[in-house]
Amino acid sequence: MVTVIDTLANRPRPRHPEKAHRPDQEVLRKPDWIRVRAPTSRGYLETRDIVRTNKLVTVCEEAGCPNIGECWDKKHASFLIMGEICTRACAFCNVTTGRPNALDADEPENVAAAVRQMGLNHVVVTSVDRDDLADGGARHFAEVIRAIRTESPETTIEVLTPDFLRKDGALEIVVAAKPDVFNHNLETVPSNYLTVRPGARYFHSIRLLQRVKELDPTMFTKSGIMVGLGEERNEVQQLMDDLRTADVDFLTIGQYLQPTRKHHPVKKFVTPEEFKSYETVAYTKGFLLVSASPLTRSSHHAGEDFARLQAARAAHLAKTADQ
Repeated sequence: MVTVIDTLANRPRPRHPEKAHRPDQEVLRKPDWIRVRAPTSRGYLETRDIVRTNKLVTVCEEAGCPNIGECWDKKHASFLIMGEICTRACAFCNVTTGRPNALDADEPENVAAAVRQMGLNHVVVTSVDRDDLADGGARHFAEVIRAIRTESPETTIEVLTPDFLRKDGALEIVVAAKPDVFNHNLETVPSNYLTVRPGARYFHSIRLLQRVKELDPTMFTKSGIMVGLGEERNEVQQLMDDLRTADVDFLTIGQYLQPTRKHHPVKKFVTPEEFKSYETVAYTKGFLLVSASPLTRSSHHAGEDFARLQAARAAHLAKTADQ
């Protein structure tokens, strides 16, 4: 007879079990241009209370976003649906990895209630990867979109989705729910995928974004990457070309920041001047909108950027009509 003793029963499970045995990586000192103040404002605390009251999870907290103080002070938040446990283990990400819990049937209504309470003109809805679900969580995304439309019909909606790898028909479900912006991040250049984003496939993600435009040519598409992961400049430029081939409208580029010593190391802090150069190149390639700076994140200034995106499309269409 064998007695099995669970030695972890009274101890919290590690946030990143797949990273626990990795060697510690050097953490580079942040340059002055990347530093932000700790959040303490009244607006930040009010937003935090709304999130807690509605039992919601935000990517702002889970991913350790450096802009949380600024965004929450302005009552901006990006809601992380389908729980806070991801089925993947990307080397850059601070979201918990493990076996997710069952979906919360009340979550769509809770998110919609928070959007109404916060008076949001624009909301970003993202999620963990849910490879355990047959549709990757696509129907849940659609339910959240519909709930927000019911509670706050004037609010524009941006989704930041997983890649729905090997989930046939999932993308179509989300697009049919008619978000205003469909965002899916490439995260890094293809040569880094094996070490940085091993559960994903670069050209599948490109094809996903291209397919959105095939399903609904009027829907804005968006993608983002981090730099400082060891990429070469020519690789970033090729990635821009790949996104433009897929007719992506909006590109974001931000500095990768290492969450812990167990995560992928920062190889370089890209200067503000280099970010400005990336922005200039991206505009020459035909993107309607580009946001490139050390603190740029996918959902940072999303509401203001949506207004700029609409204006840029209108100007482009007017220019085309005159030619």
